[in-house]
Amino acid sequence: MTESELRAALRDYITRELIRDAAYPLRDDEGIVSGGLIDSFALAELGVFVEKTFNIYIPDPDLTVATMDRLDQITARVLRDLPK
Repeated sequence: MTESELRAALRDYITRELIRDAAYPLRDDEGIVSGGLIDSFALAELGVFVEKTFNIYIPDPDLTVATMDRLDQITARVLRDLPK
């Protein structure tokens, strides 16, 4: 999976399932929690999605606003552990 494919899959999930507006134009650098688009509980849902979809476990201490607030952060975190 390429970085752009991964980013697209994450963007789709975040806008469709967490923001609940598939047409929302989510920017790579936009704060999804700090910007009020989702709450911190949705980060746990995102973690479950990543684990089920990409077989990557993100420990709870890593699911924070500081580390998982923007699509570019989330993409980088998943890419880090994605099998090559």
